Parts: sequence; C-alpha cells; structure tokens
Amino acid sequence: MQDNITKILKAIADPKRREIFHALIIASSALSISQISGQFDMSRQGVTKHIKTLEQAGLVAITSSGRERFCIADAEPLKQITEWVSFYEKFWDTTLDNLGDFLDSK
Repeated sequence: MQDNITKILKAIADPKRREIFHALIIASSALSISQISGQFDMSRQGVTKHIKTLEQAGLVAITSSGRERFCIADAEPLKQITEWVSFYEKFWDTTLDNLGDFLDSK
C-alpha cells in the first residue's frame, strides 16, 4: 500500500492531472466530469481515469447527484509535500551554511 506522500506525488507527477486539478482549484466549486472533460482534449474516460488518481491521493472529492458525478478540489494534502520538502530545505540550508563557514575560515 502506498503512503499518502507517494500517492500525492504520483497524482501531481502527470501534467494532465495537474491541469485538471488546477482547473478545479480555479473553479472553486464542484464541476461535473462532463464539464471537466469539455476543457481538455481527451476522452471522458481519460479524464475520469485521471480524476480517480487525484481522488485516491485525497486531492479531489467526488459526489453524485442523480446520474451526474461532481468533483471538487482539496489542496490540503499538498501541505504534506510542503512539510516533507521543508525538512530537506533545512538540511541543505544548514549544509551550505556550514560549507560557507568552512570556506570562509580558509
């Protein structure tokens, strides 16, 4: 089973999925899969497959109303990526500072 960070990274690794996620964020409301499909040069089935990956990562929630399915974006899981990257950012900042101090002492 994939951990959350792996699922999120997998979801945002694909440019089309990032475009779909961005379109949902910009819409700031639920869009039907038909509305989303109309914005992209791909089949409804292709869009649905991308949305499923986004949903598995927690970046999209899907609800049904009658026969129509609606999607809404949730950017909250991206905070996990920010936190993960910030650990390494601190590491590199400290390492580069130490290197600078070392070079200054020479």
